Amino acid sequence: MQVYLVGGAVRDALLGREIKERDYVVVGATPEQLINQGFQQVGKDFPVFLHPKTKEEYALARTERKQGQGYTGFICDFTPEVTLEQDLIRRDLTVNAIAQAEDGSLVDPFGGQDDIKKRVLRHVSDAFSEDPLRILRVARFAARYHYLGFTIAPETKQLLIAMVKAGELTTLTAERVWLECEKSLSDGAFSDFLNVLASIGGLSVISAELEKQWNEDTYKTLKARFDYANNHQLHDTALLFSQVTLSLSSQEINSIANTIRLPNEVRDLAINAQTHQAVLASEQPSCDEVFNCFNQLDLWRRPERFQQVLKVLEISLQHPVPCHESLTLAANQAKAVNPQQFIAQGIKGADIKTALEQARLSAISRYFS
Repeated sequence: MQVYLVGGAVRDALLGREIKERDYVVVGATPEQLINQGFQQVGKDFPVFLHPKTKEEYALARTERKQGQGYTGFICDFTPEVTLEQDLIRRDLTVNAIAQAEDGSLVDPFGGQDDIKKRVLRHVSDAFSEDPLRILRVARFAARYHYLGFTIAPETKQLLIAMVKAGELTTLTAERVWLECEKSLSDGAFSDFLNVLASIGGLSVISAELEKQWNEDTYKTLKARFDYANNHQLHDTALLFSQVTLSLSSQEINSIANTIRLPNEVRDLAINAQTHQAVLASEQPSCDEVFNCFNQLDLWRRPERFQQVLKVLEISLQHPVPCHESLTLAANQAKAVNPQQFIAQGIKGADIKTALEQARLSAISRYFS
C-alpha cells in the first residue's frame, strides 16, 4: 500500500501558496484494509475515507468511465491493481495531476511542473470533455491564478468552447453552478471568472442578459470593484455578487436567481442595491426620496439592509457614497423615533402611523431638504 499527496496541495506548494487542505490517494489497497486501520468511509459511490486522527481525505486510486450525460454517471474501478498514473490521468488539469510520495519525491507523468513554470492551464486527456463541471472549474482556476500570469492553453480553450457549443453546461444543476460561483467569489476573482466564461461563450449559464452586456469595459469596471473589495477585506458573498448585478434590472436579477438558485439573502441584497442606488449614491437626494428609501428597506426593523446597500455602493464607487455621513445620521435619528411617545400623548389608531411618519420625516429633514 502506497500513499501519495495529490491535487491542490501539491500544486499550491509548488506555487508558494498557502495549503488549505490536503487530499491523498492510496494505491494497492482495498476498502477493508483502510477500514481495519480505523479510516471512516464517506459516500457510497466513491472509495473516499477520512483519516482516523487528521480527518483528511484518503481516496483509493481509481479509474472512471463515463456512462450517460452530465457530470454524474461515471463507472468507477478502484481495485488494488489501479496504478497511480491511471488515477492521475482522469484528473482535469496537468497542474492538478502531480503526486507527492511519502519521501517527498514528485510523480508527474503529464508535465504539470513544466506547465506551472509556463503558467499554463492544460487538460490532461480527452476524458476532460466527459465532465461539463470542468468548464466552470477551469474558469475558476484561471481566475484564481490570473494574478500569477496563468492562461488557458489554446487547445484547452478550444475544447472548452466546443463543450459549451455542444450544450454541456445545460446539463449542470443550478445548485452546482451557484456553488462554483460561490467558490470564485470567495477567491476574490469573480470578475476574471466571468470574463473567462464570456470568452468561451458560456456566460449565459449565469445570465443571458449579462452575456449580452459583457465587454472589455464591463470587465475592467468589475475588476476595479473586486480589487477594492479585496484591498479592504470585504469578502461577503452577497456584497460581492451584487457588484455584478447593479447594471441589470430587478426582473433580470430575479431571472438569475431562478437560473442558478441564488440564496435569498444574495438575491435580496442585489435587488435592494439595484433599486436604491440612484437615491443613495446621489449627491443631493431629497428628504422624501430618502424617507421612501428607508421605508422600502424597512430600516425600522431591518437596519442591516440599509448598511449592506451602502457597502455595496461603496465597493461599486471605490469610496463611500457622497452623502454617507448625512445618510447614516438621518437613519439613526429617524430610527430612534419611538411610537410609544405618541401613544403616551393619547394619539390613537391610524393617527399614530401619521405622527410616526411626520416625526421620521422631520428627523431626515435636518440633513436633506
